[in-house]
Amino acid sequence: MYLELFAILLTTLFAWDYLRNRRHNRMYAAAGIRGPRRYPLVGNAPMMIKESPKTVFDLQFRLIAEFGKNIQIQMLGERGFMTADPKMIEAIMSSQQTIQKNNLYGLLVNWLGDGLLLSKGKKWFRRRKIITPAFHFKILDDFVEVFDQQSAIMVQQLYARADGKTVINMFPVACLCAMDIIAETAMGVKINAQLQPDFPYVQSVKTASAMLAERFMNPLQRTDPSMKLFYPKLFTKLNDSVKGMHDFTNTVITERRDLLQKSIANGEDANAALLNDVGQKRRLALLDVLLQSSIDGAPLSNEDIREEVDTFMFEGHDTTTSSIAFTCYLLARHPEVQARVFQEIRDVIGDDKSAPVSMQLLGELKYLECVIKESLRLFPAVPLIGRHITQDTVLDGKLIPANSDVVILIYHAQRDPDYFPEPEKFQPERFSMDRKGEINPFAYTPFSAGPRNCIGQKFAMLEMKSTISKMVRHFELLPLGEDVQPVLNLILRSSTGINCGIKPRVY
Repeated sequence: MYLELFAILLTTLFAWDYLRNRRHNRMYAAAGIRGPRRYPLVGNAPMMIKESPKTVFDLQFRLIAEFGKNIQIQMLGERGFMTADPKMIEAIMSSQQTIQKNNLYGLLVNWLGDGLLLSKGKKWFRRRKIITPAFHFKILDDFVEVFDQQSAIMVQQLYARADGKTVINMFPVACLCAMDIIAETAMGVKINAQLQPDFPYVQSVKTASAMLAERFMNPLQRTDPSMKLFYPKLFTKLNDSVKGMHDFTNTVITERRDLLQKSIANGEDANAALLNDVGQKRRLALLDVLLQSSIDGAPLSNEDIREEVDTFMFEGHDTTTSSIAFTCYLLARHPEVQARVFQEIRDVIGDDKSAPVSMQLLGELKYLECVIKESLRLFPAVPLIGRHITQDTVLDGKLIPANSDVVILIYHAQRDPDYFPEPEKFQPERFSMDRKGEINPFAYTPFSAGPRNCIGQKFAMLEMKSTISKMVRHFELLPLGEDVQPVLNLILRSSTGINCGIKPRVY
């Protein structure tokens, strides 16, 4: 009796699964998009049994070799395809119908709310329009001073380990510097992460970032109910960290809003509220732009502003951390490239190691920019992007069914030999001015592209140039420590650290 009931239940589930996926499968077959063997109910999940974050990149390369650059994938309830095809990537990133993020980004909602990274439709469009002025070149010019000051603290902290023998993992070093930078530019406050790494807000950001990275890879942590059931202590720890960050951000927002409102109530210009104690104009932060913004005549609420500030804190520290660390790693292992970067820095900035930089000087570091771009090609801070297609949509001449999840394989597209000869080689000359136009803009998308591209890419490039040039001015980077083993995560990391050694430059 029980066996019969079980057989009926199983048959019903298999039939439901077949009927649910039949239209999807037919449309993908008609579009010529194939994939690995699928099983009832679980789809392609069995192929992941022997895989880990360390091996997933290789798995994806194998799938591309077998099925082409567009691969149909079904993981449990999620259906769609992965793509490393620049033509398909262009169609997805350029379309207004495909700007919605997929379900994996839901892991970030607890921290970031419905900010620019996660919002969609009219709300996303309005927020993007409000935030864009925060990246005007005049504001960025002010930010360069912060980049310079905080990277100076970073190198001073490193002198204690600059013996040419000590292996330094650059990821945590760059992380504290990037956190100081983004706190001061986004919120207008100094958190002194490099000098006080135990400061509660700093610890909360580090804890939440690490735990979200783990949730991304661990199926049992993917949803709040399952994490609460299987990892109750971790779930509580994550929520405590998020609450700590929200409390800190809310306090800063409230203080800045009160200051602004008192100034206006006294009949002063709004900018008068941004004067410091000695009457000098305070540096404009993203928070100040948001406080003076409105939608349909109504100011943004504190919660609206917190969503965007938290989003900026999240996106603005881990991504640049990854990029700075990997670039230092590559320079350490390519001394001829490092020598050329060093000479360019001396030619542009001079031999005074303490001389401040400006946006104009950073703009003249053309070869360093090529180095950073090539580093981002090999090790993009965001190795993949997820989108969700809500209605039947034609992409690159292929009719893609509604309710499809798309994973854009940036890491793989940027190592495609069809677009990048000798793709595993570190060759900054690929991005030189005399070869401008040779690179397909959708084969190389470390900052995404189209309507939903990274709003802070100019900010990030200036920060990376400032920080890396400061490192090279002070130290010779040496090839010490284990080689990197890239790990698939929210942000590209390495299971072995991102290592190098340093010794002081004498000149």
